[in-house]
Amino acid sequence: MVTARLTLDPAFEVGTVDRRLFGSFVEHMGRCVYTGVFEPGHPAADEDGFRTDVLDLVRELGVTTVRYPGGNFVSNYRWEDGVGPVSERPRRLDLAWRSLESNAFGLNEFMAWAGKAGVEPMMALNLGTRGVAEALDLLEYTNYPQDTALSDLRRSHGVDRPHDVRMWCLGNELDGPWQMGHKTAHEYGRLAAETARAMKRFDPDLQLVACGSSNAYIDTFAAWEATVLEHTYEFVDYISLHAYYQPENGDVDSFLASGEEMDRMISAITATADHVGARVRSDKKIKLSFDEWNVWYQHRFGGESSLPWREAPELIEDVYDVTDAVVVGSLLITLLRHADRVGAACQAQLANVIAPIMTRPDGPAWRQTIFHPFARTARHARGTVLRVEPDSPLVDTAKYGPVPALWATATHDEASEEVVLFAVNRSAREELALSVDLRAFPQHRVAEHVILHDTDRAATNTEAAPDRVRPRDVSGTKIDEHVLSADLPPVSWSMIRLSAA
Repeated sequence: MVTARLTLDPAFEVGTVDRRLFGSFVEHMGRCVYTGVFEPGHPAADEDGFRTDVLDLVRELGVTTVRYPGGNFVSNYRWEDGVGPVSERPRRLDLAWRSLESNAFGLNEFMAWAGKAGVEPMMALNLGTRGVAEALDLLEYTNYPQDTALSDLRRSHGVDRPHDVRMWCLGNELDGPWQMGHKTAHEYGRLAAETARAMKRFDPDLQLVACGSSNAYIDTFAAWEATVLEHTYEFVDYISLHAYYQPENGDVDSFLASGEEMDRMISAITATADHVGARVRSDKKIKLSFDEWNVWYQHRFGGESSLPWREAPELIEDVYDVTDAVVVGSLLITLLRHADRVGAACQAQLANVIAPIMTRPDGPAWRQTIFHPFARTARHARGTVLRVEPDSPLVDTAKYGPVPALWATATHDEASEEVVLFAVNRSAREELALSVDLRAFPQHRVAEHVILHDTDRAATNTEAAPDRVRPRDVSGTKIDEHVLSADLPPVSWSMIRLSAA
């Protein structure tokens, strides 16, 4: 066994935990909407067709914000198709995922669902095949009270009060040639700037997200952000980041260290945004919206062109194991470690499609392994993030070089006086003896220590065994002379909650 050490001190802060860090994503893709969150006729469906078993799990997961309706789907979407009497809504071809879209679930259904789930909506605009006028129409329909053509149209659809959506994404991944309406950085930057300018004229307090790079490996990474922000810096509040992680060629060590890549991506885009801010002589700091992230086994997906035209097909329904859950826990730690600049984040997606929640049509819903680190982190990471600099043994990885075996962060909530430590042992072989200096918190004691680990790293949760993998309470975590000691097995995620005695 090897030892890792860290110190917790409230004098060293990173930033405040923004509740929008615990967002999710609902796209019209696969079975995320249809037979996921929405299934009229299901035994657990309510009067609006929403699956109450899924709603219960969404609340347990602790999701705070949900991005909708895409994703690639939004870049060829007419929002008007999804409002009004369902019987009159047109069926359309979704070119993004080669699906048949019934439009039975649209804007007002999503807003009703969001209200029941207790989540804030984050709306994405189509700036791929549409533009400024269509964005303003949607804004008027969604946010203006009454006595205009589109606000009164909404009211005629049975929604008297405006939805008052505060956060808007100015398109999706328009740097990618797979996107309907793919643009250069200059083309997109000009369109995003003019859309943002007009939206801020409607309401200067709207919070707007400009499209950043779709991934860190695209040729235009960082250069895209620089150009886009030169056009939009005055008008937007966030720049987006997207990233998905998977083991490559059986390289588990590098996969467990995926937080390194996310960490470097955040640092690179923060530096790029600040460089543009200096060039335009602005005191404003652009925040980051990491509004697509997760583990996704992309090598199993044959690509959009391989898909037959179907309605709500099973699509990238990855089944997650223990290692995947530990990686997700480490990515949440990474987001918290950048709480000074990352102001929003959305795990993609919520149900069925690379998701923490799985469902069967006419059947049950259950928690995937990745559900658990998200739910615990969303529930307990509150207040301020403490700067944690572990002294840790290193793990050699092919992709990132030597990385610390211990990946950790902590939060301190003054209101409840709780301190919560989140830690991952990224070693696939060595157990870690963790030593935490708590001299700055002399009255605190261990209230709870849960760990997600299994001797079978390939263990999963299934319809037949939905609770095979879950966090378990562990004993043996003690504090002696203001030093907390805990053992972290290989490939494990831990949460240690401390409360004042």
